[in-house]
Amino acid sequence: MLVPGPPLQPSGAEGRSLLREELLHGEYHRQHLLQRLLGWLFRRLEGGVGAASGTNGVTAFVTMLIGAALVVGLALVLARVRRDRRQRERTADVFADNGPTAAELRRRADAALAEGRHADAVLDAFRAIAVRQVERGRLSDQPGATAHEVAASLATTYPDHGDRVGRSADLFDATLYGDRPAGAHDATAVLDLDDTLTGAR
Repeated sequence: MLVPGPPLQPSGAEGRSLLREELLHGEYHRQHLLQRLLGWLFRRLEGGVGAASGTNGVTAFVTMLIGAALVVGLALVLARVRRDRRQRERTADVFADNGPTAAELRRRADAALAEGRHADAVLDAFRAIAVRQVERGRLSDQPGATAHEVAASLATTYPDHGDRVGRSADLFDATLYGDRPAGAHDATAVLDLDDTLTGAR
């Protein structure tokens, strides 16, 4: 006598029970912070539109306009934060892999200063200092080194110029991260430091 096999399909009650158990898993409830924030904004917007539906058309329009402005503003802020983070990750290191020589960096810095691109002049001038000192054997080549790590090493090698090196590193970071705009005097100060360290024994 053959024993019938188990049913191939669960019953309706069993299916609902299995579905409830599956949906209790954590991965179905995880949301990205941006998704939660946008969801909250849309709920506020819907609530505002619903509340305004009993009022005149101008109030409803203003409510929708404010909500749209909030969403656009949030999107712009998040886009800028991501762009800034990518830029910092890409350019924060003083030494670039297979980067230009000190002479090339110096030429770029001089050209940037002459063209009024003071921020570019500051960045290339400081990189020229670092690369030149590596080429002279006064500084070890440290891929991924920050400006302040370079400055600390140079201050040990050139103790008489440690303050100027530290100020140049601060200027490099402030210019790179947009904390303050660089001026012609800033670029000139870093270029003069390169000349000083080049002539130092």
